[in-house]
Amino acid sequence: MLTKLILEEVIDSQAERLKMIDTGLKRDFPGFKSLTSHALIVTGIRRCGKSTLLQQINKAVETKTLWLNFEDPRLAGFDTDDFNRLHEIVVSRGIDALFFDEVQNIEGWERYVRFRLDEGYKVFITGSNASMLSRELGTKLTGRHISSELFPFSYREFLEFRNLLPSAESALEYMNSGGFPEMLKTGMPEILMHIFNDIVVRDISLRYGIRNTNVLQQLAVWLVSETGKPVTGNSLRKIFDIGSSSSIMEYLSHLNNAYLFFFVPRFSYSSKVQIVNPKKVYTVDNGLITANSVSFGNDFGRLLENMVYMHLRRQKIKISYFAEKKECDFVVFGANRKPSLYQACWQLSSDNIDREIAGITEAMDFFGVKEGVIITHNQKDTFALKGKNISVVPYYAWAS
Repeated sequence: MLTKLILEEVIDSQAERLKMIDTGLKRDFPGFKSLTSHALIVTGIRRCGKSTLLQQINKAVETKTLWLNFEDPRLAGFDTDDFNRLHEIVVSRGIDALFFDEVQNIEGWERYVRFRLDEGYKVFITGSNASMLSRELGTKLTGRHISSELFPFSYREFLEFRNLLPSAESALEYMNSGGFPEMLKTGMPEILMHIFNDIVVRDISLRYGIRNTNVLQQLAVWLVSETGKPVTGNSLRKIFDIGSSSSIMEYLSHLNNAYLFFFVPRFSYSSKVQIVNPKKVYTVDNGLITANSVSFGNDFGRLLENMVYMHLRRQKIKISYFAEKKECDFVVFGANRKPSLYQACWQLSSDNIDREIAGITEAMDFFGVKEGVIITHNQKDTFALKGKNISVVPYYAWAS
């Protein structure tokens, strides 16, 4: 429990700090001015720019606002009763819009937000855990929120931030550095190590009371090193000598909900078959791979594949991979019923061209589509094969 005086001091000091911060590259986030009876919820991995985005919206909102970052250590004792004291401050200062950063740390926040929405306040929220927020939103804010995800800089945002043009060279730089803003500002890969460790220890182990933090850390390092490869819960359970399958699946769920890893299913028309088939693991940002992997080396092919996945993932579309006799990296279902098919290959050569084309053409036959795309580092070509058209495009042209 906190006193009203402490709350006012924290609010005022955070407001002063906001005035001094350069909000940097403007993130594309239209529509927030039209929100009335709905809260805007922005989720994403820690340090990807959620707070900065919220600050940009805060400065653009044409009304009196209150900002509160709940990761401030001075708010460590904040509990449900403190929302009453907080609201006294809101009323006394004539506040119309509330900005809560990392609010998932506070129990009962969703009830307070619902009351304020009913009273006509605008509410903007960030959080770093998709599962916790979705549970709370589903029970208390049903139909009263708009959720959106934010990721580290895309390739297009990276180009704008660096003042670069699309090219093979800038794509290579992005492939190795990734898109975390703080890393791009400082050039210090140690930042990516700290982010990785903070997510595993603070966002997962401490929050969920996981006792064997060492195993969780080893699992996370193993997964980042295996980016682009298929994994199963049973194989991971054996590798890390974890007693039950439910424990390993719980770990994977936490890593996914913290936006660190994504697990892409093998395509099947049966949801039950998808559940038991191996899933390919991808990492939210290439910089985390290069900074934290123990065995990646110069595997440019998998780094490119991860970039392709994340470009698709940002579009909120259903993604799976195809594997029958051959393999196609990405099967993407959009608004229409026919999927788009993508293959990622660093460089087509005499050693791999038959395999890459065979994989995508088998998928094209399976789904009855006539167009496919192979994304490379720096090659452009076309193949016409028995009524099928395969375009070969460089990543920098495709993603920009």
